[in-house]
Amino acid sequence: MSAGVAARLVAACTLDAVLHRGRSLKAALGASLPELADMRDRALVEAMVLAALRQRVRYNAALDAWMARPLGPRDGLLRALLLVGFAQLDLGLPAHAALAATVDAARALGRAHQAGMVNALLRRVTREPLPAAAPEAAWPDWLAAQVRADWPMQAAAIFAASLEPPPLWLRVNRRWIHRDDYRALLRQAGLDAAPDPSLADALRLDAGVPVQQLPGFDAGLVSVQDASAQAVADVLAPAPGARVLDACAAPGGKAAHLAERDPSLRITALDVDARRVRRMQDTFARLRLDGLDARAADATRPDTWWDGTRFDAILIDAPCSATGIVRRQPDVLLHRRKADIAALVQMQATLLDALWPLLAPGGTLVYATCSILHAENAAQIDRFLARTPDAQPQALPDELGHVAGHGRQQLPGEKGRDGFFYARLRKG
Repeated sequence: MSAGVAARLVAACTLDAVLHRGRSLKAALGASLPELADMRDRALVEAMVLAALRQRVRYNAALDAWMARPLGPRDGLLRALLLVGFAQLDLGLPAHAALAATVDAARALGRAHQAGMVNALLRRVTREPLPAAAPEAAWPDWLAAQVRADWPMQAAAIFAASLEPPPLWLRVNRRWIHRDDYRALLRQAGLDAAPDPSLADALRLDAGVPVQQLPGFDAGLVSVQDASAQAVADVLAPAPGARVLDACAAPGGKAAHLAERDPSLRITALDVDARRVRRMQDTFARLRLDGLDARAADATRPDTWWDGTRFDAILIDAPCSATGIVRRQPDVLLHRRKADIAALVQMQATLLDALWPLLAPGGTLVYATCSILHAENAAQIDRFLARTPDAQPQALPDELGHVAGHGRQQLPGEKGRDGFFYARLRKG
């Protein structure tokens, strides 16, 4: 079997797991990508699966319109392969090679009798445009309605941004190299990156590349982290030597960024899942960061892990609906349920109430989410302030997005960034 055919098969199986078997995209890719030895094939699979998920409404509309007989319930894997076929053509892969590999993949799936149909459908894509679909059609009705209610003037742009592939944002590890020097290394590798004037460590590449192509990645010179997430370090801005808690830290990017900026910080990074903590420790080791206390613990149960010494700064990057990162995780729209929001809002409130007593007087707590829903963001902070007399909201700069209650909301796609909410509270 050729590498091209193997890549299409892996992509189809991954997509089938997400669409028809309820697996998360991250878990499905984590299980399937190791089957491919070549990093370029892995990158291709990821690109095809992401494109197929983002554009699944258009692709399924084409299948419904163009097929004489609809695919049956046992044809999930074949449907996934066809969506992968459409995606690779949308991505601009050479049509002849894409068609040949996808048709051969159909044969490898035991669908030799349908190989002609696969070929005909893909050839049709090269001759005529796919049916159009409204950008919000990929969103569950209840969630699209909530976005319109929360952001009536921006909803159309939010839906459109969710269909677009994001740029690749890099965070240069200032502990080991200056951003300008790392940018020069990228140029030598044939990669053109632009700095962001409001983020001291950020570089933006308009197209994604495998991390193995990033100079010095394994040596800890750089990490992949969206600009919105990088801004958290500036919002928290702990003083030198501060005792800092990152309460929901995995995969560890924000704690690592703080440590890169100031080695004197005393950082405790928690996550409730021991496996994620091990991956977080691996990240710290790659970046050559010492002294971070990464531990598996439930942030809502300080009695099980806290030593009684208060923190000068606390970051709660809270579990949320992930509605601000749909373009990166399009499976959010498949798996999110309306009942999830109330449960997440309760969890966020529990985190705020449990961790506020751990903050020293005069200290700063930053509450952040990658959600765009008011219930998880502005309304959550309003409720917390109403029940917490010694919590004082602090103003945040315009560059962090729209005013949202006592916080700021970056919406998806604005300045190339993910959707993100920030609120900064001082303990009086």
